[in-house]
Amino acid sequence: MIIIKKEDNLITIKGHANYRDHDDIVCASVSSIMYTTVNALLRFDSNSINYQDNEFVVSIEVLKKTKETEILIINMLSLFKELSSKYPKNIKIESEE
Repeated sequence: MIIIKKEDNLITIKGHANYRDHDDIVCASVSSIMYTTVNALLRFDSNSINYQDNEFVVSIEVLKKTKETEILIINMLSLFKELSSKYPKNIKIESEE
Protein backbone atom coordinates (compact mmCIF):
# COMPACT_ATOMS: atom_id res chain seq x y z
CA MET A 1 0.00 0.00 0.00
CA ILE A 2 1.16 3.52 -0.78
CA ILE A 3 0.72 5.92 2.12
CA ILE A 4 0.59 9.64 1.33
CA LYS A 5 0.82 11.87 4.37
CA LYS A 6 0.65 15.65 4.64
CA GLU A 7 1.66 17.39 7.83
CA ASP A 8 2.06 21.15 7.73
CA ASN A 9 4.70 21.84 5.05
CA LEU A 10 5.83 18.22 4.62
CA ILE A 11 4.39 15.61 2.27
CA THR A 12 5.68 12.04 2.41
CA ILE A 13 4.93 9.26 -0.02
CA LYS A 14 6.01 5.75 0.89
CA GLY A 15 5.29 2.15 0.08
CA HIS A 16 4.26 0.24 -2.99
CA ALA A 17 0.75 -0.16 -4.35
CA ASN A 18 1.07 -3.90 -4.99
CA TYR A 19 -1.64 -3.61 -7.61
CA ARG A 20 0.33 -5.97 -9.86
CA ASP A 21 3.67 -7.74 -9.64
CA HIS A 22 4.98 -5.83 -12.64
CA ASP A 23 3.64 -2.98 -14.74
CA ASP A 24 1.92 -1.56 -11.65
CA ILE A 25 -0.32 1.18 -13.05
CA VAL A 26 -1.16 2.52 -9.59
CA CYS A 27 2.50 3.05 -8.62
CA ALA A 28 3.21 4.49 -12.05
CA SER A 29 0.33 6.94 -11.67
CA VAL A 30 1.46 8.09 -8.21
CA SER A 31 5.02 8.51 -9.45
CA SER A 32 3.91 10.43 -12.52
CA ILE A 33 1.76 12.83 -10.46
CA MET A 34 4.54 13.34 -7.91
CA TYR A 35 7.41 13.84 -10.40
CA THR A 36 5.34 16.19 -12.57
CA THR A 37 4.49 18.32 -9.53
CA VAL A 38 8.06 18.35 -8.20
CA ASN A 39 9.44 19.33 -11.60
CA ALA A 40 6.89 22.14 -11.97
CA LEU A 41 7.65 23.45 -8.46
CA LEU A 42 11.38 23.45 -9.15
CA ARG A 43 10.88 25.22 -12.50
CA PHE A 44 8.91 28.03 -10.84
CA ASP A 45 11.51 28.41 -8.08
CA SER A 46 14.36 25.97 -7.47
CA ASN A 47 14.34 26.98 -3.80
CA SER A 48 10.60 26.50 -3.25
CA ILE A 49 10.90 22.93 -1.97
CA ASN A 50 13.32 20.50 -0.44
CA TYR A 51 12.81 17.22 -2.27
CA GLN A 52 14.29 13.83 -1.37
CA ASP A 53 13.73 10.46 -3.01
CA ASN A 54 15.42 7.36 -1.61
CA GLU A 55 13.60 4.55 -3.46
CA PHE A 56 11.35 3.76 -0.46
CA VAL A 57 10.24 7.21 0.72
CA VAL A 58 9.76 10.50 -1.10
CA SER A 59 9.55 13.68 0.94
CA ILE A 60 8.57 17.10 -0.31
CA GLU A 61 9.06 19.96 2.13
CA VAL A 62 7.52 23.25 1.04
CA LEU A 63 10.01 25.99 1.86
CA LYS A 64 8.20 28.91 0.20
CA LYS A 65 4.43 29.30 0.23
CA THR A 66 3.54 31.13 -2.93
CA LYS A 67 0.40 31.09 -5.04
CA GLU A 68 2.11 28.71 -7.47
CA THR A 69 3.33 26.27 -4.83
CA GLU A 70 -0.06 26.21 -3.13
CA ILE A 71 -1.89 25.52 -6.41
CA LEU A 72 0.52 22.79 -7.47
CA ILE A 73 0.48 21.06 -4.07
CA ILE A 74 -3.33 21.23 -3.84
CA ASN A 75 -3.57 19.85 -7.37
CA MET A 76 -1.18 16.99 -6.57
CA LEU A 77 -3.09 16.05 -3.41
CA SER A 78 -6.42 16.24 -5.27
CA LEU A 79 -5.12 13.88 -7.94
CA PHE A 80 -3.89 11.48 -5.24
CA LYS A 81 -7.32 11.58 -3.56
CA GLU A 82 -9.06 10.84 -6.84
CA LEU A 83 -6.69 7.95 -7.51
CA SER A 84 -7.17 6.59 -3.99
CA SER A 85 -10.96 6.62 -4.46
CA LYS A 86 -10.49 4.27 -7.44
CA TYR A 87 -7.85 2.12 -5.72
CA PRO A 88 -8.65 2.26 -1.98
CA LYS A 89 -6.85 -1.02 -1.27
CA ASN A 90 -3.64 0.35 -2.78
CA ILE A 91 -3.46 4.01 -1.69
CA LYS A 92 -4.13 5.59 1.69
CA ILE A 93 -4.20 9.36 2.22
CA GLU A 94 -3.38 10.77 5.65
CA SER A 95 -3.65 14.51 6.20
CA GLU A 96 -3.88 16.96 9.06
CA GLU A 97 -5.88 19.32 6.87
